[in-house]
Amino acid sequence: MRAALLAEHRKLVSTRLWWILLLLMAAYLAFLAAVIAFSVTVEVGSGAAAPGVPGASGREAAEIVYSLINAIGYVFPLVVGSLMVTAEFRHGTISQSLLVEPRRGVLLGAKLVVGFALGLLYGVVAALAVVAGGAPVLAGVGDGAFLGDPVVLRLLLYGVLVTALWAVIGVAFGSVTTNQVAAIVVIVAFTQFVEPIARLGLGSVDAVAGVSSYLPGAAADAVIGASFFASIGSGELLPRWAGLLVLLAYAVVLAVVGRLTTLRRDLG
Repeated sequence: MRAALLAEHRKLVSTRLWWILLLLMAAYLAFLAAVIAFSVTVEVGSGAAAPGVPGASGREAAEIVYSLINAIGYVFPLVVGSLMVTAEFRHGTISQSLLVEPRRGVLLGAKLVVGFALGLLYGVVAALAVVAGGAPVLAGVGDGAFLGDPVVLRLLLYGVLVTALWAVIGVAFGSVTTNQVAAIVVIVAFTQFVEPIARLGLGSVDAVAGVSSYLPGAAADAVIGASFFASIGSGELLPRWAGLLVLLAYAVVLAVVGRLTTLRRDLG
């Protein structure tokens, strides 16, 4: 296992895409955090409602802004995690990887562990980005950044954990959908269009509102303890422990499917 972990680490750091995506994520989240912070605080302060953006004050406003670490940012760890697998199939290096570690379950396990470690880095940077973009606005035109509040600090810490889990889910998804272009298209479409629309649509109908809580993004919001989408009426969140179990279930199911399908075939 140690050799497989070392090999996966070397393969990762030998490319530039992981840190390019990291920088893009940081810039994207910082910008959106500033925009949303301004929108929620100005609506409360002046009555000028920003379409689709809830008005909030105090700690609630800070929670909405900092929860963007998951609500918007989770596409990046998902993509980089999937690339750890799909890039091997695109460039034909999967055969060489299996020569280094012929035990396919161990190979996938090593990718999942390295993906989790990379996800922690993405999570730390994402937390710093939403704070860098949102805190000055919250402090300047709102009721404060609340960075000393235990609830807010807990939200940011859980945000780091959730981002790491997203990277793991990305690796597991990549093991199922090995075509790199298809994997990226599915991830972007699902995270930026399908799930947000589904959460808003299901949350607006009382009879099926609970279903939206089990979508992966909603489960991650439950772990964090705050949600931009829930603040605009897209359904209630699960308890933190339940949200964590749902996220882990997505990772485990995808990894098992990938191991029993893709990594079971002759890849020589």
